[in-house]
Amino acid sequence: WERRYGLLQPMRGANRYRLYTDEDVSLLRYIRAELDKGETIGELAALGRDVLLERMRTSRVPTEISGSPFERLLAELLKTLEPLDRVTFERKLNGAVAVIPFDEALYGILLPLQIRVGELWHEGRVTVAVEHYVTRQVQQKIFSVMNQMPVAEEGPKIVIACPPGEYHEVGALVVAYQCRLRGCRVYYLGASVPISDLVKLCVDVRPALTVLSFPVPLSGPEVDPVAKQLAREVRPFSEIAAGGNGALAERKILEKNGIRVLEDFAKLAEFLSSIAAQSSHSS
Repeated sequence: WERRYGLLQPMRGANRYRLYTDEDVSLLRYIRAELDKGETIGELAALGRDVLLERMRTSRVPTEISGSPFERLLAELLKTLEPLDRVTFERKLNGAVAVIPFDEALYGILLPLQIRVGELWHEGRVTVAVEHYVTRQVQQKIFSVMNQMPVAEEGPKIVIACPPGEYHEVGALVVAYQCRLRGCRVYYLGASVPISDLVKLCVDVRPALTVLSFPVPLSGPEVDPVAKQLAREVRPFSEIAAGGNGALAERKILEKNGIRVLEDFAKLAEFLSSIAAQSSHSS
């Protein structure tokens, strides 16, 4: 497929072995699945790599992978935190993430690990320092993959941020990753962004979509002014969506102000596909 159809362009390492990216591996898996459905390699190759990648991205619906493949690894990782055994933790985590496609690592290992460590912290079994350490490890993995992606020059503009006082940004990072996968021009702002500054950037950038991550439930009085300001100053030119446990808890307030609440990452994937389709039609 590399020589005859030009679907892969692997680099060569110092040892002359071919080096394939996560994107190459995901594309091969997608092609294999399409062949199993009855497509032919000639028909698929005629579409070209870029079209196949776009089809792969828009057809992918992320789900958290649970059960036997990763349960044992997660248990082993959690054991290294009480007390913290940094060397073993990083060796096991890095080794697992390196040998499987990143989507499987993200939804099967990294996000479940983040959730379980948060639960251990609430139970008083790990300290804030350990919880922060694990969070940084997860963030580094996501940033590393996004840094390998090409910088999108076209595609819908999407602004992603956490509201003021919200410092848990892994969920927002996953949103950024999903947007980058689909060729969006991503403006990732990170944790605790003042609403006035978010509004100013949106006015300058004019994004197709603005996404806020509310991983921790807030009270109605805290959410209401944020929702109203966004509806008043951003919604006239940008769709707005929110996700996370906080968004679900205050769904009525957000939806009352025209902010779409996304229940999970699968709903996000569906919504991003519709945004991309609208953008392509308008262009």
